[in-house]
Amino acid sequence: MAPDSNDGVWRRVAHELSGSHVAHSPEWGPIIRQAYGHEPLYLAAQDEAGRAGLLPSIVVRRPFFGTVVTSMPFLDGGGPCSSSPTIAATLVENLMGEARRLGADRVELRCAQKLEIAAQPAEHKVNLVLALSPDPAGVWRQLDGAARSQIRKAERSSLSIESGGVEKLDEFYAIYTARMRDLGSPSHDRAFFRATLTGFGPRARIILVRKGATPIGGLVALAFKDTFVVPWASCLKEYFALCPNMLLYWETIRAACDERFERFDFGRSSRDSGTYRFKRQWGAVDSPLYWYTVPIGRGRPSPPSNGNGRAAACLAGLWQRLPLTVTRHVGPHVRKYLIQ
Repeated sequence: MAPDSNDGVWRRVAHELSGSHVAHSPEWGPIIRQAYGHEPLYLAAQDEAGRAGLLPSIVVRRPFFGTVVTSMPFLDGGGPCSSSPTIAATLVENLMGEARRLGADRVELRCAQKLEIAAQPAEHKVNLVLALSPDPAGVWRQLDGAARSQIRKAERSSLSIESGGVEKLDEFYAIYTARMRDLGSPSHDRAFFRATLTGFGPRARIILVRKGATPIGGLVALAFKDTFVVPWASCLKEYFALCPNMLLYWETIRAACDERFERFDFGRSSRDSGTYRFKRQWGAVDSPLYWYTVPIGRGRPSPPSNGNGRAAACLAGLWQRLPLTVTRHVGPHVRKYLIQ
């Protein structure tokens, strides 16, 4: 079953399965194919009792480094989703077979639960999720004094919030690419965000924070089931003293409460990192992630990742010294193969 040929059925099953993640939404296959040219490989199964399972993945053919099949690249989740462990195991086995047929070197699975496979998962990253109340005042009262003080500081600084769709992409993208250069990381292509906003339609929005008429921060939010998900957010470092990120997240959380979402998904972070501590201050709770890498090919070398390590730090330092016009042009060509 493929999302571009029968996405109504896939979407219904994804919404019915309790363990599904926004990464299981059928929109991602066409989005990633349109933006980066990577091939979707979506598998589904159903047993005689009517229990169903889904396993979305993307085939990424990397120059010099071989082919990897990932569920799901660029996202926090993926992996098999089913109420039946037998179906989940069958889906993984079938994916391995398809990956071998395609000549892939490895399969990657990003799961919220451990799998019954021989490979050991990496567990250094966690998802952070905040339980919401229909009354945002209840969430406000749970914040510590420091967080509330920073939000009030942003309000006193005359920062304002506005929400919209694809018409705000250019402003968001300018902020996002500048911040990614500061962090030493290549940025996604503008086409990737445009395809995401278009693909998710009214379930996607851009929220911006402004200082006067100047956009100084923004995020992309996606609605999935009872959860409001924020996969990407950035603020310009020269305005950090005004706490724009605090106001940006607070107003997004408040809107999620008003719209009766039950959970706010901040996305993944490495334990004890700066972003991890930022998300925890809102009361977000860790949810474990199990990232599996299963070699199935002849073991070509892996490309440098954007994770920790001396090589990665060196590459990040070089990237930070490049002109912004260069990183905006070159970044997407690199980012399409950095599937983290």
